This record gives sequence, C-alpha cells and structure tokens, in this order.
Amino acid sequence: MEFTADTLVSRAAHELGPRADQLIHDVERCLRREVPELWDDPDLAQMALDNITEHVMAGLLGLQQGIEPSLIEPPPADVERARRLARRGKPVSDLLRAFRLGQGVILERMIEEMPRLTSDAALVGAAARKLIAAVIEYVDRTSEQAVLAFQEERDRRLRWRLSVVNEAGMRIGTTLDIARTTQELADLATEHCADRVTVDLLDSAFHEPDTAAESPLVLRRIAERSVGEQAPQPAIETQQLHTYPAGSPPERALTLGQPSRHRADAARSPEHSLVVPLRARGATLGVAQFFRHRGRDPFDDEDLLLAQEIAARAAVAVDNARRYTHARATALALQRSLLPQNTPQQSAVEVACRYLPAGAGAGVGGDWYDVIPLSGARVALVVGDVVGHGIQAAATMGRLRTAVRTLADIDLPPDELLTHLDDVVLRLSADPDSDAVGDTGATCLYAVYDPVSGRCCLARAGHVLPTVVTPDGSVDVLDLPPGPPLGLGGLPFEAAEVELPGGSLLALYTDGLLESHDHDIDTGLGRLGQALARPAASLEATCDSVLQALLPARPDDDVALLLARTHALGAQQVATWDLEAEPAAVARARTDVSEQLGTWGLQDLDFTAELVVSELVTNAIRYGRPPIRLRLIHDGTLLCEVSDDSNTTPHLRRARVFDEGGRGLLLVAQLAERWGTRHARHGKTVWAELTDAAGFPAWDALARPGSA
Repeated sequence: MEFTADTLVSRAAHELGPRADQLIHDVERCLRREVPELWDDPDLAQMALDNITEHVMAGLLGLQQGIEPSLIEPPPADVERARRLARRGKPVSDLLRAFRLGQGVILERMIEEMPRLTSDAALVGAAARKLIAAVIEYVDRTSEQAVLAFQEERDRRLRWRLSVVNEAGMRIGTTLDIARTTQELADLATEHCADRVTVDLLDSAFHEPDTAAESPLVLRRIAERSVGEQAPQPAIETQQLHTYPAGSPPERALTLGQPSRHRADAARSPEHSLVVPLRARGATLGVAQFFRHRGRDPFDDEDLLLAQEIAARAAVAVDNARRYTHARATALALQRSLLPQNTPQQSAVEVACRYLPAGAGAGVGGDWYDVIPLSGARVALVVGDVVGHGIQAAATMGRLRTAVRTLADIDLPPDELLTHLDDVVLRLSADPDSDAVGDTGATCLYAVYDPVSGRCCLARAGHVLPTVVTPDGSVDVLDLPPGPPLGLGGLPFEAAEVELPGGSLLALYTDGLLESHDHDIDTGLGRLGQALARPAASLEATCDSVLQALLPARPDDDVALLLARTHALGAQQVATWDLEAEPAAVARARTDVSEQLGTWGLQDLDFTAELVVSELVTNAIRYGRPPIRLRLIHDGTLLCEVSDDSNTTPHLRRARVFDEGGRGLLLVAQLAERWGTRHARHGKTVWAELTDAAGFPAWDALARPGSA
C-alpha cells in the first residue's frame, strides 16, 4: 500500500485507536511523575484524568480523519477545567507543562508506530514533520484557550478577593466592642467563603493588654455563625471557658502562630477547614476556624490567603477594642473611685446621685458631684464637669473635687470658693509637667443650703442652670448670675440666694443630661422638668426616671446628676440668744443653755455644753466685737455656735504652765466631736459639735497647748 505523509499519519492514528487506553495510561503516568501538583487533590486528579482522555480521543479522531488541526474541536469542558484549576489556586505553569508533556507522549507513540507501517524513511520523516506541526498547532490553540480562561478566572478571583478584603475593612471593627467585632468577622466569612465560622479568643486577651497567656491555653467561644443561622451573640460574661487538645490544629495555630488547611476526612475531619490564628502587634489573641461541607470544594491556597487577610484585619480591630476596653475600664474605675462612694450623714437634704459614662465612642469623662456637710447643719451640693474624656479628665476631676472639699472645709461662700477654684485650675494649666486641664478648663456649680433659714446660696462657673421643683409642683430653672468657666482667670463670680421651702427638689446636673444630637437644651430642660415633677416612690426612682426620659441607651456625653430634697429645721430645733459684751453674759448663757437642753431632753450633755458655751462666749467677749449671738441647733447632734462682728480667727496655741489663759479652745477641741470657724461678709462664727460620746479630757493634756 502506497502512503502519503497525510495517509501515513492517519493510518498511524488508526492503529493507535484500539490502544487508546494504554496511550491515556502512559500520559497519566508521565503527568503523575512530572506534575504531581495536579494529583494532590483527588478531585483535581479525576479532572486531569478526564481531561487527558478527552484530549487523546479528540486528537486521535482528528488525525484519523485528516481534519485540519485548526478545525479539531477541543473537549467542551476544557475551558471549565482551566477555570477550576484557577479556582483551586494551581499555577498556570502546571497546566502548560501538562499540555506539553501529554503532547510529547502522543508524538512519541505516533512516531514509533509509523516505521511499522512503511520502511520509507523519507516518508516517515515527512509524516513525522506533518504530525508534529499538527499536534503543536492543536496544543498551542487549546493551550491558548485554556490559559485565557485560566487567567480570566484568576483575575476574577483576584478582584473578588480584593472586594472581600475591602468589604472586611468596612464591616469589621465598626465599633470598639470585642464581641461585635468577632461576630462581624464570622458574618462576613459565612457570606463569602465558608459554611461555618467559629472565633475563640484567649481568656488572657480580656485582661490587661500585656498579660501573658498561661498553659494550657484557655479560650472563650466569642463568635459563631453558620450559613442560614443567626444565633444571638452571648455576652462575654456568660461565655464558657474551654481548651483545645494538645496537638490539635487550633492548639498548633495558637502555639506556633501559623495557619493551616485541612481536607474533609471521614475518620477525623467531617468538614474542610482553615485554621487561622488571630495575631496583632506581635501577640496571638485567639483563633478563627472556617469550615466547608464535605460536598463542596476544599479550601485552596487563595482561600487561605483571603482568610488570613480578613483575620488580620479582625485581629487588629479586636486588639484595638480590648485596649480601649481596658483603658475605658481603668478610667471608669478611677472616675468611680474619685466620686463619693456613699453620701455623708446629714439631715439638711435627702440626696440621690447618678454618674453615667458616655457610650463607647466617647468614653469616661470628667463629670462629678459631691455632697459636703458644713457647719451649722448646712450642706454643700456640688456638680462639675472637666472638658475632655479619658483617664486624664478623670484624674483632673479628682484634683478639683479634692480642692472643692478643702475650700468647703473652711466655709467659704460659693462665689469666693469658685474664685479660689479658678486659681487652682490656672495653676494646673500652667504646670509644664501636667496636662490635666490645658486650655479647655472646667465648669462647676456650688450651692450651700441652710435648713435653719431655708435659703440656698448658689454660684456657677460656666455651668448649666439648676432646676427646682417646689412643694406645690411648679418647676423653675433658677436664674443665676453668669460666671466664666474655670481656668480663664481675671473674671468675677457672683452668688445668688433663693428661698427653698422644706420639701423642695433641687436638681444639679451636667450638660450631658440636656444636650443630645436629636434635641437642643431647651427641649432637654422641658423633659427634665416633666420627669422631676412626676410623682415617684422615692428620690432614687426619680433619678432613674430622669435618666430614662432624657438619655439614650448609649449617651453621647457622660452625665452627673444630683437630686436633693430639702428639709427645714423648725423653731423647736433651734434656739438663739443675743448676748451683751460683758462678763456677766457668760453666766446667763450657761443658764439659758441648761434650760434649753432640759427642754430637748439632752440633760446628759448639760455639763459639757455649758463648759463649751462658756469658753466660746468668753472668747467672743474678750477678743471679738458686738453684736454677739449664741445659737444651739438640735439636729442629731448638738451644735453650739457663737457669732460676733470680728474677723479675727481664734487658733490653738501652746500655753505655758503658769499662764492664766490660753486653754479655752483646747478644752473645746477635746470636748467637741468637731469644731471650727466660719467667716461671713461681716464677722465670724465659732462652732462646736457635741455628741453623747463627748468626755472630759485629762488635766495634763490641758497644760500643753492653749488658745488665744
């Protein structure tokens, strides 16, 4: 039989047709040896085998029929297989090598077959050249189509991955809440690349940022999400602690800090999984696990890269949240420790107080309140606000509250106290080693209520006006003289005095209670008045009602609220005498005091009170100026007050052994629970507080210090 080059190629292909299975096997064995990457995955191996079979059968059929290489159609699934390789993260070089190696095996078998059909070497050479050209043209064309489909799929996956990473940047870490941040990670991953996601954080991550984790590693299941499920997120406090077995993928990820991929295995792993540690700033915070059902494609290298990228963003957000949470908790603890833990015992007013920190976006601020008992059964009510947030604002608040208490202890009038407090803020601002206040300053409202007169003296430094609800139910915002914020210096403060009948409700607060993004101060004042006027079972209930009526769940600014219901001391609890500036007045004063104590049933204090009153009246007569007034107040304890028109302050001094005087104030100090001096616009008042525990001092103690 005479052959041409074309017929010899066709005949050789026809002879190889019955041995196509062997040819396919030879190609498969070559690829398994040279391109093992295509056989690591059983799904990819089956896909590669199908691809080899279809290409060999299509090529042999085309050569048998003498079809032009450009007209031989590649297998219909060839393009889809190339895309699938791209989705599995295999490099395009593996695909091209497979084509070239398969081409080489087919050419070798075809050329080996030709000498069996003819002994014409020239014809065999021509046919071989014809065959090589045809196979190369076919392989080049199919390779070009496959590479184009492969690259399109890779580009599409790259764009998809970038879009997911970009979406992760917008959706993960929207708040400074640890649980919410991890749940955002789980939600995003289940929407794009996983059927189920779990996030476990080390228990040590909830403590101080630099706390080292102890072995075994204890974790909290902080977030979990499955496709089609939206389980409620448990609070951190209710999450159970657990550990992973030594050598398990999560334990290795936590220990080594390296991610890993795992295929579904009926014996050990029912799902495909990715295990990715959550690491930020060199520390491992926890581990995220991504799962796919066995019926789906297993995770590939690009899936692992995507999981690492979104986990890294989540880890930074979690670290920011936990550091913020720790700083906020520290500032809040400092703030609460600097606020009054319990209101002091006093009968002038019934008080209820609240401090509410701002929402997570703003943090703890410098708002504060205080209740300070004063002499004469009076009480000072204070509310202030240091502008700013954080530990520094809380620390500055503590300094100012201490300064207010110190100034209140010397019984300064409200306007004078604010003047001195303004100097304190100026000194803090000028201190180069302190950034406590800076240029922002602070505001303060200081009020002193006297239950004997029923009058309240108030002064403010840039603070919002207080509100009063009188016993008849009318609500008024007190019109106080304006005062500059603390820290400006050089501007005066003015006080105003108002009458508050017994049973009046005085509300002091910071601007965070009134201001909100959804209403102005006037609207806030209206709501406040309605809440204060509403009947309530107790003052504490009124406090809760005010906060509920005016504040959202997460207020924009921190809030301090101080409610005080006034109590008046009736005439039966106060006794007053005007005294002449002569020695005989001392005896009359003792007699009057003794009679009044008998009326009040305080005979046990008779001797002590007479002795204290004698010393105070004697000092007023000898060193003060008329008019002289003696006042007794029965208010739980017995308050003895002697006033005169002199501004000279008595003080303790050391008396010599043979001095006739100089021991009066020492005697008063020994017998009284407390004693002191307060100054008015004109004159002063020396007071002493006596209780049943008062005793007579030892005589040798009286021989040392003395009074003038």
